[in-house]
Amino acid sequence: MNTKELQEALNALAYPGLSRTLGELKLISEVKVSDNHAQIELLTVSDDSYLTVKSAIEASFSKDFASMNITKKMTAKKDMNYGNSATPNNRAPYAANVIAVTSGKGGVGKSTVSVNLAIALAQKGYRVGILDADLYGPNIPRLTNTDMEKIKWNDDNKIVPSENYGLKIMSVALTTPTSDTPLVWRSSVAVSALIQFLEDVAWGELDFLVIDMPPGTGDIQLTMAQELPITAGVIVTTPQLVASDDVSRSIRMFQDIHVPMAGLVENMSYFIAPDTGIRYDIFGTGGGERLSARYNIPLLGQIPLNMEIREGSDNGEPPVVLGNDTLKSYYREIVENMLKSVKFRV
Repeated sequence: MNTKELQEALNALAYPGLSRTLGELKLISEVKVSDNHAQIELLTVSDDSYLTVKSAIEASFSKDFASMNITKKMTAKKDMNYGNSATPNNRAPYAANVIAVTSGKGGVGKSTVSVNLAIALAQKGYRVGILDADLYGPNIPRLTNTDMEKIKWNDDNKIVPSENYGLKIMSVALTTPTSDTPLVWRSSVAVSALIQFLEDVAWGELDFLVIDMPPGTGDIQLTMAQELPITAGVIVTTPQLVASDDVSRSIRMFQDIHVPMAGLVENMSYFIAPDTGIRYDIFGTGGGERLSARYNIPLLGQIPLNMEIREGSDNGEPPVVLGNDTLKSYYREIVENMLKSVKFRV
């Protein structure tokens, strides 16, 4: 195999786990064959990617040569000069407004609220994208019926977001080989991935970028506040006292890092028995109202614990799109209240 033949074969070799070739990804810098020895230089950015490609090449072509030397070309690193929450960077200049949806604890329905609020904004005619920043528990693809899709690139080597229900959608779940692939990442790797989703995705011009944050008050929340001028934060809670305790910490975090608060959403607020019409306060009452009064932020709305919301969400059929008028009204009212509580650029 001569230099030209090896170059062509390498360009046609598929990147492991992806539907693109090394040539399409522009990962081959230089190829030279001399005296049955192959010299290959790769343009991979990370060490993990380099080792993955190196192993794939060796598995496919080592038998064709007496020896192979596969090296990594030194390239300029991506700008990772982080901003700070007082004067954040703007890694999403294409978005007029950035809304961060978060919660103090998991299991309160934050992702469901994020999706339905984003769609409700799109239904008003706005251009809306949603970024799934909950990297260790990414649910946005399932909730938007895009969970069977996989990552794609355009001719400019930008990631193409999935689209459904009027939203542009990006999630790490679209990049993994299977739906149950765990991301065992340190926080520095997770933060780098999110920066890539902000900068290397073909979002187009957006009126709103909705970010579904992970629960808690960790690295990702802080990084988003440092790397984006967040227009408003939306906090999701349940009435339960334990949830309220954790949400208090999230509110304090947003206040400490100077993120304006659009308000609170109380999810799973109550349950109406379908057979009797009797209301049950399964998770207690008044949690959202107490937090609203304590921190002087608006209570945007209350969403009941409802079987149709749960079933529609599991099936990728958001209630604000495919639910009845009552279900749609919960989310649309929250969006109207949110737009009144903060001065958005629209």
